[in-house]
Amino acid sequence: MWRALAFLALLALAAYGAVWLADRPGLVTVTWGGYELATSLAAALVGVMVLAVVLGFVWAFARGVLNLPERLTLSSRRRRQERGYNALSRGMVAVGSGDPIAARRLAGEAERLLGPEPLALLLTAQAAQISGDRAGAERAFRRMVDDPETRVLGLRGLFVEARRQDDETTARAYALEAARLAPSVTWANEAVMEGQCADRDWAGALDTVSRRASLGLSDKAAMRRQRAVLLTASALDLEAGDPERALAQGREAVKLAPDLVPAAAVAGRLFARRGDLKRGAKVVEAAWRANPHPDLARVYLDLRTGDSSRDRLARAETLARISSWHPEARFAIARAALDAREFGRARDVLAPLLADNPTARAYDLMAEIEEAEHGAASGKAREWQARAVRAPRDPAWCADGLVTDRWAPISPVSGRLDAFVWQTPPDLLGRAHGTAHEGEPAAAPGALNGADAAPKTTTISTLPSGTVSPAAVPVPVKVPEVVGPGR
Repeated sequence: MWRALAFLALLALAAYGAVWLADRPGLVTVTWGGYELATSLAAALVGVMVLAVVLGFVWAFARGVLNLPERLTLSSRRRRQERGYNALSRGMVAVGSGDPIAARRLAGEAERLLGPEPLALLLTAQAAQISGDRAGAERAFRRMVDDPETRVLGLRGLFVEARRQDDETTARAYALEAARLAPSVTWANEAVMEGQCADRDWAGALDTVSRRASLGLSDKAAMRRQRAVLLTASALDLEAGDPERALAQGREAVKLAPDLVPAAAVAGRLFARRGDLKRGAKVVEAAWRANPHPDLARVYLDLRTGDSSRDRLARAETLARISSWHPEARFAIARAALDAREFGRARDVLAPLLADNPTARAYDLMAEIEEAEHGAASGKAREWQARAVRAPRDPAWCADGLVTDRWAPISPVSGRLDAFVWQTPPDLLGRAHGTAHEGEPAAAPGALNGADAAPKTTTISTLPSGTVSPAAVPVPVKVPEVVGPGR
């Protein structure tokens, strides 16, 4: 609308100008080289306009001729770039589909056409990775490190290659450099923290966790949990040599994660060692309410050194009242009653557990009761032991296929922080969820007694045929990792 109005306004202005010139006729005389040319004003104006148009065409033609080499060069460069980016796109597809031959060919074409383009270098490195050419991948990543725009990505690739070669020292150096250049890079921060945990540098790991939280790489809840785990690990290391510092760290860990069993356990032990039984009991009771656990029961029953068996039994009954008779409380009462030689009480408290899908631990404890009351040759003790062999497994600390009765801050398999979870491990031996028959062979006395035996660790590994060998040594499977812009 506005354009039409503007056009009409200009047209009216031109018509007005033409009428104005027609009403005022004049003569234009040009004298040059002895010649004199006289014409009207209107004809002179038309001649000037025609001359201007002709000169404009001449200048445009001359400029086109002069710029022709440059235009041809730009056109050739543009076509070359189009071919290069096309090769780059097809090469990325080849990498994603796992075609190393096509990936290498297209990577070479893209690098030849595009030159030192960061994406071309990345494609070259990825093609070398999926082809198994580690030397070629490292060369490409080192070239990327030389470019400030791709330096962090190159360090990421070198880090992955060092990990594949089990060179943790070099990998950690790359991660530290990447974290220095780009503090918000997630993989570098995680790798740095894994290295600090592997070196048991808990103070350094705590600083890394705080820095990650300040950069927004982890939420507040995750930061609190990680700090609690690291403080607990430090407290366990300092428990024997520096109990006061260990107690301070344990108390802070309990505040950060009240349901973290190892934190409450170490804090309870250290309070008892100091003689502050009331505060130690309070810490353990609070954790017990959130998460009844056998480690907490042991600490609670052993708070006061020299307590009689009946005092320990009374403490166990306190735990049962706090947790509304949780199964772990029943186990604690049964153990304390066995120590106090109140065999009837121990059987009565275990009866509900034996009636509802009993586990190996319940059967083992019943076997101990029979042995303590009637001797190791008791037939009932052997019967309970035989049932324990076929019973479902009890909860344990599990992480990355590892099953153990002791908590650790990091997984010895993957190095992950806070990897251990208290849960029921998978039943590898295919035990029937029921009881053994009278004639079944009995297990060796104490062989399945988790309370008195040394700490046990089981590794889960699956054989190719689908059967499972609990004695197999785990071999970590390293999945090939391709470094890309999105990683």
